[in-house]
Amino acid sequence: MKYLKWLLTAPFAALVLFNVYAYGTIISYRALAPHRTSFMTMRMDEFAESRPDTKLNYQWVAYDKISVNLKKALIASEDANFAEHGGFDWNGIKSAIQRNERGGKIKAGGSTISQQLAKNLFLNESRSYFRKAEEAALTSMLEATTDKDRIYELYLNVIEWGYGVHGAEAASQYFYRKPAADLSAGQAAMLAARVPKPLFYIDHPNDRGLRAKARVILRRMGSAELPAQ
Repeated sequence: MKYLKWLLTAPFAALVLFNVYAYGTIISYRALAPHRTSFMTMRMDEFAESRPDTKLNYQWVAYDKISVNLKKALIASEDANFAEHGGFDWNGIKSAIQRNERGGKIKAGGSTISQQLAKNLFLNESRSYFRKAEEAALTSMLEATTDKDRIYELYLNVIEWGYGVHGAEAASQYFYRKPAADLSAGQAAMLAARVPKPLFYIDHPNDRGLRAKARVILRRMGSAELPAQ
């Protein structure tokens, strides 16, 4: 009986402990830069098997050292309402659920920048409604404790742009041999276009869809609203 009780309560206890850990970590990230995110660790473990020569290229830079062009490009590309919402785009989530139901599996996520950051910091790429629920809990913690511009600073510094390439500074140096502060509008649009499928675009550098998407992002950048500082 005791063994059965332990089996029933252990997963709940583990979930509570994980969320306590995540909350404390989020509080620390209001002032400190992440050493490495869960997503980075997962990726580097993958590459240890498939691409053993891959090194982690992760360079943290302050928010004001990242081009406004890139900030606007990612808002235009990933989350147009980022400055206004509380972490969730309910219309986007509703559309994603409908697409998933039509497809018979979880594929579309409707994730905001805040949700993407929560996943990057603490979770993996598994797709399930339980993982989406945990992502939602972490996103709520982020939004409740952290200023919007800090959330965006974290996001800009940890997202993936290539094999081992994470963050705006590393990506800018990798693709354009220049600091992230100096990115032009066109370069920023190209980087933003890579975000949904960064490894695919590394392997397919002449993909027409990448350039077409970059042109759309470039047109939308003028109306992109950044979070207030």
